[in-house]
Amino acid sequence: MPVVPRLTVALTFDHDAISAEVDRGEGPVLRSRGEFGPRVGAPRILRLLEREQIPATWFVPGHTIVTFPASVAAIVAGGHELGCHGGAHEDLAAHPDDERAILERSVEALSRAAGGTAPRGFRAPYWSLGPRTLEHVAELGFSYDSSLMADDVHPYRVPVDERHDRAGSDLGRPGRLVEIPISWALDDWPHFEPGPRGVGPLSAPSKVLEIWEGELRYAWAHEAGGVLTITMHPEAIGRGHRLAMLERFIAIARSLDDVVFERLDAVADRWVAANPLDATQISNHFDTD
Repeated sequence: MPVVPRLTVALTFDHDAISAEVDRGEGPVLRSRGEFGPRVGAPRILRLLEREQIPATWFVPGHTIVTFPASVAAIVAGGHELGCHGGAHEDLAAHPDDERAILERSVEALSRAAGGTAPRGFRAPYWSLGPRTLEHVAELGFSYDSSLMADDVHPYRVPVDERHDRAGSDLGRPGRLVEIPISWALDDWPHFEPGPRGVGPLSAPSKVLEIWEGELRYAWAHEAGGVLTITMHPEAIGRGHRLAMLERFIAIARSLDDVVFERLDAVADRWVAANPLDATQISNHFDTD
């Protein structure tokens, strides 16, 4: 059995760049905000990760791979994982007829960018899933998803064959796909980015650090073996005062006994080894063997 640390912290980055702005037809100002990610934010983050010797997972849309290849190459050179994040950061729930093709093209682009290694992880743009999105993800051979919130720090298997109506819900059966859960509270975007026309809260980093540190310390004290997954965007966390907050968060995590930083593919592998699924439990619906 693999040795399980008391707590794992997974630093993950959604490298959207300008993909979402292009898909929505946004103008120069919002596109320039997205460009800040590969131009300024990502290099700062990569320097920090190298200095701290932290492996991370980067979810990268196909549009970013094509438009900013040097940025993606630097991520791969740093030893980080590339995960799937759609083609142009599409809301896949709004494209039910196209999502399979979108995912296939994304897998091809990511595999080329990673030197022939197919992506193992998926994160839905906008954390928006259609009824069949995760079915396609499993059929395409992914090992894990990181878009759901049914737990906070413990991975679980994505259920299949769920049925929901007003009379009640059948929560289905566990499939092969592992879920590494996320949370809006542990995402930098809703804290730091403004709403339409630049109007919004733009929280102080001290507020965000309070939330993230509180989740970190609670999980360390009460949820042994858990995985705290932090979601960040280079165009948001890459601002100087926010990156300083991330440095402080890393230092706090390192001050706690038996806390490690890992890529999500390593987290998924370790969890599966410790939690094998009996063959009789596996739904044929997601059987990709």
